[in-house]
Amino acid sequence: MRLGVDVMGGDNAPAPILEGALAAMSTFDPDDRLVLFGDEQIIDAGIKDSDVNAALIEVVPTHDEVAMDDSPVEAARSKQESALVQMARFAGPKAGESRIDMAISAGNTGAFVAAAQMHMRRLPGVARPGIAAVVPTFAGPVTFIDVGANIDPKPHHLHQYGVMGTVYARRVLGIKNPRVGLMNVGGEEQKGTDDMKRARELLRDDPSVEFVGYVEGRGVFDGDCEVVVSDGVTGNVTIKLTEGLSKGIFKLLRQELASHDPAFVEQFMPIVQKLYAEYDYHEYGGAPLIGVNGGCLICHGSSKARTITNAVAAARRFVELGVNARITELLSTQEVEA
Repeated sequence: MRLGVDVMGGDNAPAPILEGALAAMSTFDPDDRLVLFGDEQIIDAGIKDSDVNAALIEVVPTHDEVAMDDSPVEAARSKQESALVQMARFAGPKAGESRIDMAISAGNTGAFVAAAQMHMRRLPGVARPGIAAVVPTFAGPVTFIDVGANIDPKPHHLHQYGVMGTVYARRVLGIKNPRVGLMNVGGEEQKGTDDMKRARELLRDDPSVEFVGYVEGRGVFDGDCEVVVSDGVTGNVTIKLTEGLSKGIFKLLRQELASHDPAFVEQFMPIVQKLYAEYDYHEYGGAPLIGVNGGCLICHGSSKARTITNAVAAARRFVELGVNARITELLSTQEVEA
């Protein structure tokens, strides 16, 4: 397997990104390769300072960078020598023998999505790719799709997100029969726009989807479903609100514990740390852009070394479990609309 990492992408790049990528090599098989994209001098220095097997690493030197605040489409088109765009090209079907199985970046999300769609294209039958993020809830992990790739989806896009989210939850998260809910302002069938009602009909009539109807925000954490389908704006706001809320709660909890007797803190802090790890997005590594004809894993802009290490592991699972092949099997016979 060939896994690519954009060493230059992210708020903390390049050192933690490179460190995390190299650390992930401890699980590599002899025929696996880590393909690193970025400043050659920085990458070579990092490899020399580590104890990894350099024979399993390939370096693709790049000479430009995509900034976090760059215009996504413009950057994907004009910065062809950047690590992010070069990596997307290597993950596309035209890369030939040098093709990588998964491209991993914590850089500009919009530019990564744009570059992926330009160079990887779409899987047969897929109308619009969507970002699938796993959100830890009190009832277990929930797959949110979409969380930022498509801010104005049509009904058939939402329908396909239900299909692709089902495949992801089943294969990667091991949920045998994931229930799919369509995010709406209420659970009643008469609520929502005409497009929302049409999407509900398409999901309801698809036998490959265990559709349970509309789901409200609170229902996500009550365990109403394992896959939530939404437009990119709603999904993105939801997961970021969840991240901020969980971080704030655990910060407050630590402060309250610290205000008590030190022995009390020592007794309960391991429990707090364990719970925090379960709800920490760094543990999930990244969110795949599902529906592109290749592998694309989008990491949080504030990724640390362990985020990237976990992202490489998540990328391996995505490829090994044949997510793209199953999506193609389900959607390739459909007539693709814009």
